[in-house]
Amino acid sequence: MPNPPRIRATALTAAAVLLPALITGCARDPGLVQGGLLGQMLNWKDCPVPSQSEGGGNAPSPLPNGSRWQCATMKAPLNWDDPKSGTIDIALIRVKASGAPSRRIGSLVFNFGGPGGSGVTALPAFAPAYAALRTRYDLVSFDPRGVGRSAGVKCKDDQQLDAFFQQDAMPRTATARQAFLNSTEQFNKACQLHSGRLLPYLRTTDTARDMDLMRELLGDRKLYYFGISYGTELGGVYAHLFPKNVGRAVLDAVVDPTLTPEQASLAQAGGFQLALGNYARDCTAKSAGCPVGSTPKDVENRIAKLLNDLDRKPIPGIFPRRLTRTAATNGVLEALYSKDFWPYLTEGLQLAYAGDGRLLMLLSDSLNERNEKGHYSNLTAANVAISCADDKPRYTAADVKAKLPQFRAVSPLFGDLLAWGLISCTNWPVRGAVYHPDVHAPGAGPVLVIGNTGDPATPYKGAERMVNALGKGVGVKLTYKGQGHGAYNSKNKCVQSAVNRYLLEGNAPAAGTVCS
Repeated sequence: MPNPPRIRATALTAAAVLLPALITGCARDPGLVQGGLLGQMLNWKDCPVPSQSEGGGNAPSPLPNGSRWQCATMKAPLNWDDPKSGTIDIALIRVKASGAPSRRIGSLVFNFGGPGGSGVTALPAFAPAYAALRTRYDLVSFDPRGVGRSAGVKCKDDQQLDAFFQQDAMPRTATARQAFLNSTEQFNKACQLHSGRLLPYLRTTDTARDMDLMRELLGDRKLYYFGISYGTELGGVYAHLFPKNVGRAVLDAVVDPTLTPEQASLAQAGGFQLALGNYARDCTAKSAGCPVGSTPKDVENRIAKLLNDLDRKPIPGIFPRRLTRTAATNGVLEALYSKDFWPYLTEGLQLAYAGDGRLLMLLSDSLNERNEKGHYSNLTAANVAISCADDKPRYTAADVKAKLPQFRAVSPLFGDLLAWGLISCTNWPVRGAVYHPDVHAPGAGPVLVIGNTGDPATPYKGAERMVNALGKGVGVKLTYKGQGHGAYNSKNKCVQSAVNRYLLEGNAPAAGTVCS
């Protein structure tokens, strides 16, 4: 999928692990009982080296205080509607709480988004930011079904993916459009060939049911949850399915649950265009001057010219690949996810204007999870498979052509890319489930919902709509006036204090609280 991955935490006692069926007071999914899965034991061991599908690299290092990461595998039904028909393995990771056992609340389960991101590799990378939460929680994450080591979806190999991401994903001619459509069809056929058995069972509702089984096996009466980006959609769907099992839950960088895929992509186009303008204003406001433009409009115009020039003549990137318009656009998108990346965007643009596309290509590779050895994680495959299992609409090239003027009006720079991304599920072998997720969760709550006014990937309006969709008395909205994708990871003390107080003490902030 050439567009950005859709945006769409004291040790457990042996009794808690071995005898979760003794836990009372929670609504159980009947499938847990039917599948005979409640009695399984999570056998925690030192974590292995991440698989290629998880992105590769080294086994997670101990935390500064010496705490070691532990990994386990959970059995879940492949088909929750027929739990006796077979199981899949779900990969889990945890680090135990750092505080006194008497103060431990339970396990705090993270999903960092995607869909398609590996929680097993993400949690160790981000754990230092959650040190305060670890004082009272085991920090836990997982590879959702179809991701990484959890029956990871396979489509194309590394060499094929290099070619896939080099293609023109913003076609302007009939020939280019046909080549793009053919490439997408070939990608989807490869997913069917290599992972066809899995594809019907990768809906967000399936992963939410996996999480409820996980909660039982972790020994928690309620699910304590921190969802980011797509993880907010997963958290909302969980709350809808299991409202009485929701403990303290935080949804940060909120996916708008009321939008169709087309509406979500259009909103995202506007979000990235807004972030680009914020970057350009920040760059040109610096006393030393902005090396990529004299005014905000000049910055945007020069980027647009670069992309048009690359459409005609790509420049050298990371040998032997060349920086195409699509790769450069993806590189700009990646840099807009965080204000911390803005200096890399400035440097990458400077180099590209001088004919060196390496840094923008590195940013593009980061977006697509390609490492320096040329290996890809299965992020793209899982992103497409989960999105297409969830989303009922199937858009055609004619649909996209009709919608292009609207997308271009919202975002001259990113509109084409996000519009053409809509055909990712065309000719997908499995029907999509819904037009948008159902997150209505009467009886759950409070759920802390955080919106960032400058978020490019999950625009701010989605937070208010999530609060309304969860239902009266469930969602509590917190606004962060900032930049980048997400709020807690911005290190804003106001946001972090509100979240920590809620998760650690149970005190939610007043609805409508604003941090800046």
